[in-house]
Amino acid sequence: MRNSKEKTVVVAMSGGVDSSVAAGILKEQGYNLIGITIKTYNYEDIGVQNEHSCCSLEGINDARIVAAKLGFPHYVIDFTKEFYREVINYFIKEYLEGKTPNPCVICNRKIKWEALIRKALSLGADYIATGHYARIRFDEKSGRYILMRGVDASKDQSYALWGLTQESLSRTIFPLGELTKQEVRELAKKYGLKTANKPESFEICFVPENDYTKFLEENVEGLAEKVKGGDIVMNGKVIGKHRGYPFYTIGQRKGLGVALGYPVYVIGIDPERNIIEVGSEEKLYHNALIAGNVNLISVDKIEDGMRVTAKIRYSDEGSPAILENYEGGKILVKFEKPKRAITPGQSVVFYDGDVVVGGGIIESVLDV
Repeated sequence: MRNSKEKTVVVAMSGGVDSSVAAGILKEQGYNLIGITIKTYNYEDIGVQNEHSCCSLEGINDARIVAAKLGFPHYVIDFTKEFYREVINYFIKEYLEGKTPNPCVICNRKIKWEALIRKALSLGADYIATGHYARIRFDEKSGRYILMRGVDASKDQSYALWGLTQESLSRTIFPLGELTKQEVRELAKKYGLKTANKPESFEICFVPENDYTKFLEENVEGLAEKVKGGDIVMNGKVIGKHRGYPFYTIGQRKGLGVALGYPVYVIGIDPERNIIEVGSEEKLYHNALIAGNVNLISVDKIEDGMRVTAKIRYSDEGSPAILENYEGGKILVKFEKPKRAITPGQSVVFYDGDVVVGGGIIESVLDV
């Protein structure tokens, strides 16, 4: 635990139970607190009024009520321009390139950390804190800040935090890292917080009802007309037409519009030719991938042959893999056993036990 004496912490408050309890814990530990809720998009532009969204208007009001209850100031900071530039533009660009992005990873690094830390420093704060279920420790031997899984395996959020830099980690506190979700709920009741029984947020905040297709159509002029009617191909033969390559993802089985008497899955997306490739489930399996935009946390470089557990999506339990350096600062990840539905655009995160070694964005799949 960091020394709280005369230290000021900016608490990123979504209005949910986790960030509310994080604030309560820090208050109890003696920190001076400033609550900040980030406004990331114009609600009327996006069309979101979802009470379960982490960035909703209701969330702002709940955060304000919690701050008042615990006795510290609360502000709303407008990061809409930064969010559109760094996150929404990225989200759209990735789909137009035939990938399936994870915008929360980019938001964490660019908005919830880098932009928020700049704001915190301008307010004279020493640290920022969030309600993420993850842990940080400083390793004296390597001189590096280490990111670790949260104690509650069912709530661990380290997968989405692999992009955090050493600078960001050095200024971050995770008060919930050693707690379970049930313990957090109990603390919320102990502190008398309005958010104690608030349901969790699961959707991407700026995509109403998780409808990616509608979001893309409304935010890319003429997209539906430009991409509809491309070929669905299987074993080199055209077997149907699709409604637009950005509206499909690797591993998808439903909604393909082809009836073959047996299930087929999306196994490839070719944006340049507007082609969706489908095939049997066995063709979803590959034993290697190339990761770009790599960020290393526990080490400053990868030694060829390094053994890790690699996760290719949030819900993935992880699989044994070997890392090798690849051209252009990229990483070749070779799995001991083939992995199903490795999806370009998603994150691959490397673990050594509970320690996050680093991660990157999946660029392509291959078999080696």
